[in-house]
Amino acid sequence: MTLPQSPEEIPVQFATAWNARDAEALAALFVEDADFVNVVGLWWHNRRDIERAHAYGLRVIFDQSTLRAGGISIRALGEGHAVVHCRWHLTGQRDPKGALLGERTTVMVFVAQKTPSGWQVVAAQNTDVIPGSETLGIKPEGAEALKYSES
Repeated sequence: MTLPQSPEEIPVQFATAWNARDAEALAALFVEDADFVNVVGLWWHNRRDIERAHAYGLRVIFDQSTLRAGGISIRALGEGHAVVHCRWHLTGQRDPKGALLGERTTVMVFVAQKTPSGWQVVAAQNTDVIPGSETLGIKPEGAEALKYSES
């Protein structure tokens, strides 16, 4: 696999690997000791665990999904480092019984560094976008999206 040659290519290659259900190619975008935090706070601390978690997800939860970027923003952090934000649109997720769910939107942050072979991700975090909500609240029956403001 050829690594991204610019930070802008990271989300493109991530989505390509996701849509091909290729957890190995997806994980290859990350350095060996990378961190990845998913939308519910599961935290993987190395490429092998990132690959294993995505292999499971792409086989069981997202086996009919399509991931596409809705916007990409790059912020250079000096020479050879960048923060990449990407707004994802995901369709085709399955619930635990196998029924297809509605479209999700997330914002993912990649912290990347330039290596001799190309750009690789040091850390990533994905966050669900919940329209009309300002935060989450935890109750005995589970998490609930909350809105405090009137506007």
